[in-house]
Amino acid sequence: MIRFPGFSRWSGALGVCALIATTHASAAAGARAVVELFTSQGCSSCPPADRIIGDLAKDPSVIALSLPIDYWDYLGWKDTLADARFSARQKAYSQMRGDRDVYTPQVVVNGAAHLVGSNRAGIEDAIKRADKSSGTMTVPVAMAVNGKEIKVSVAAAPADAAARQGEVWICAVSKAVPIAIARGENRGREITYHNVVRNLLKVGDWTGSAGSWSVPLENIAHEGIDAAAVYVQDGSRERPGAMLGAAFTSLH
Repeated sequence: MIRFPGFSRWSGALGVCALIATTHASAAAGARAVVELFTSQGCSSCPPADRIIGDLAKDPSVIALSLPIDYWDYLGWKDTLADARFSARQKAYSQMRGDRDVYTPQVVVNGAAHLVGSNRAGIEDAIKRADKSSGTMTVPVAMAVNGKEIKVSVAAAPADAAARQGEVWICAVSKAVPIAIARGENRGREITYHNVVRNLLKVGDWTGSAGSWSVPLENIAHEGIDAAAVYVQDGSRERPGAMLGAAFTSLH
């Protein structure tokens, strides 16, 4: 496990291109957990955590995402999937918790619990212990891909929900990315990264009432992108809170 105290600022949106003309509905509209792994190709402790994310990605009720960070790039290998926005997101989580505890591999479950990414039992326990009373993962979310658009639908907040507002974000995802690492702590290894977030875009603001948004596929789909995830999160990008609901869908 590697720890680091500083981060880069949020970067701009990534480039986009190809369109997908088929129609798909989200397969995980009833997701019970969002598991975010902050990982790095330059971290020798990360491969076991990367494999766990691959296993979790097979569970349709869990949205498992890899968010490669960039702050270990100086150690001899520049992570080819890293994004400064993910480093900033990890730091924002730590600031919200008040512990400033940042390391790789680190998993954040439902925007709240954090633990070492290779702790499979701990991750599974955190998923089971999602606090439904606080509104975590209680808002139904769905996606439908139709022609050149993705339609995102978010239901109204439950009557007893504590959280009645949040931000809606969509992620462009590559399901499996094999990387041959030539230098650094993992030199000579080929590691497959699962459900890698390649772009992250804000869709809109959710105010507790049912809402829907249409996202042009040209804003999401480009070479190597074969899935999308959408989530509703309490708080903001700078002050992320609990995950309120999420969905995941294949694009082809």
